Amino acid sequence: MIKGLAITPPIIGRISIGRVIEKNGKRLPEKDDQFTVTTQIQGRDGWLLHPLDEQLRKDASGNKLRAIPVRMLFNDPDLNLRAEYSLFDRQTGRPLCVGDGELCRRQTAEGWEHLPCPGPDQCDIGKQGGCKPYARLSVRIGDDEDLGVFVFRTTGYNSIRTLTARLRYYHAISGGLLATLPLCLRLRGKSTTQSHRAPIYYVDLTMPDDVPLSAAIGQAKQDADRLAMEGLSQDALDEAARAGFGAAAFEVSEEEGLQVVEEFMPESEDELTTAPENPAGKGGLRDRLAERALGTG
Repeated sequence: MIKGLAITPPIIGRISIGRVIEKNGKRLPEKDDQFTVTTQIQGRDGWLLHPLDEQLRKDASGNKLRAIPVRMLFNDPDLNLRAEYSLFDRQTGRPLCVGDGELCRRQTAEGWEHLPCPGPDQCDIGKQGGCKPYARLSVRIGDDEDLGVFVFRTTGYNSIRTLTARLRYYHAISGGLLATLPLCLRLRGKSTTQSHRAPIYYVDLTMPDDVPLSAAIGQAKQDADRLAMEGLSQDALDEAARAGFGAAAFEVSEEEGLQVVEEFMPESEDELTTAPENPAGKGGLRDRLAERALGTG
């Protein structure tokens, strides 16, 4: 096995709430008010739609895809949602610094080093711009792929905070059975003082509309027992994934880094064509604490 190569779940598609458009000769991110499910193939007009996108829209109200039935691949919440502060080289897409708010792995002239990570607001490098929370949620859609996942990427505090809470709560209340629990990825909107009352959108994770929590947990236990009887080891899968993620200093490849820079980190936040989850000029630690105090975060 190649050393220093992060082994991540096989990606078969993307889930996004925006796209990249051409405007005044520049490729700029544009936010949307619905999900789009795409393949990993890009054409001249953007990412090609996945066949599941059309199927899911048939049941969507007004053809707006704002809810997607999903399942997790792993029981461990931290394997399904990977979230870190990330700083990328804008030209190459190579990760330069990745941290969790306590420690970071930073690329230096001497190689990569482990250093303290106070977060973007208190870090000398982070204050220069470009360092943001970056998260990747891996989910299964349908039953056609056994271990393949669709990835939702975000740099929004609202989505990251909400998804983290939901995954940990569902993991706890189900006795650790996230992989067999039926779930629904939902797009929600809200307005805050920071967004000047304009709507911003974030992603949540809930039970399906027609499935009570108690019934979902009961079914998850039955499915987990059945799969174990058939010889499937969820614990072994989680452990293999954990080892794969830890096989390299950085999980994100240069190719993915370029996509992240283009889609989420334009040269100027003012270039965003609609209000992002973390509006331009805001989002510092003081602003976030003030927002929380107002009950809007």
